[in-house]
Amino acid sequence: MNLNDRAARLVETLISRVEERRVRVVEVAGGGRVVDCGVESRGGVLAGLELARICMADLAEIGLVPGEVGGRGCPSVQVATDHAVASCLASQYAGWQLAKGDFFAMGSGPMRAASGTEKVFHDIGFREEASAVVGVLEGRAIPGPEVVAMVAESCRVAPSAVTLLVAPTASLAGGVQVVARSVETGLHKLHEQGFDLGRIVSAFGSAPLPPVAGDDLAAIGRTNDAILYGARVVLDVTGDDASLEEVGPMVPSSSSRDHGEPFAAVFARYNHDFYAVDPHLFSPAEVVFRNVETGNTFAFGRVEPGVLARSFGLSGEA
Repeated sequence: MNLNDRAARLVETLISRVEERRVRVVEVAGGGRVVDCGVESRGGVLAGLELARICMADLAEIGLVPGEVGGRGCPSVQVATDHAVASCLASQYAGWQLAKGDFFAMGSGPMRAASGTEKVFHDIGFREEASAVVGVLEGRAIPGPEVVAMVAESCRVAPSAVTLLVAPTASLAGGVQVVARSVETGLHKLHEQGFDLGRIVSAFGSAPLPPVAGDDLAAIGRTNDAILYGARVVLDVTGDDASLEEVGPMVPSSSSRDHGEPFAAVFARYNHDFYAVDPHLFSPAEVVFRNVETGNTFAFGRVEPGVLARSFGLSGEA
């Protein structure tokens, strides 16, 4: 099950529908290509759904379902997977900071598995060889030849074998791609707590899709709040119940000292330094464990509709 091969097939489908999905393909000098899903192209929610599926290496069903925030209609991004570790930690997790000159973007997608340099790959025992790689970037600029060459070298492929898809946080496609990380944030938190991820059989998550913000900084606040205060994750697991009761309270965002106010306010308080924010904050609002062997269910955390309504700029009587 090669993650990059799976994602590459979806990329070709997206490229065959560029007008329909309102994206464009940029051929990079020296080899490689970029699919612009919201930098200069308009993109949209359907492009965002395809971007999210590519980011999870086509190992998840992802869609939009009706929901509400503050009594108002608000679609939710819903994710379901039977391959949570591979799709989330080996692919979707934004663990690669791509910086070259003035260019910066957070990198995710299956190219990470081909590079395999992050500590998480040692922990989960997953790396892969790939003849071509696919990456998803959360950023505001189109990557140039230097960035493509950097990815190619790290992944041990030719620049012509690199495809990067990019969308800003403050875009429809970028928002969908980020908010589709409900399950991933839960798994990352469990990994940090030393939980045996091999116990996870299936995973489901949903989170509200915020309105596009006026700039990327405000969008980072809204998309984080969608997860921290609105995401609900259900994990079907094996093993004993006692360990679930022990780890459960430490998983949701409510376990953090910074929980309780919109992320934009927290971020500003730390002078926009991500690494100063309590890392326990970056997890779903609610996590439910369902033990497929004992039949017991354990729920932790809570959604915070009031915080979400403030973050999303909702006003007026519902």
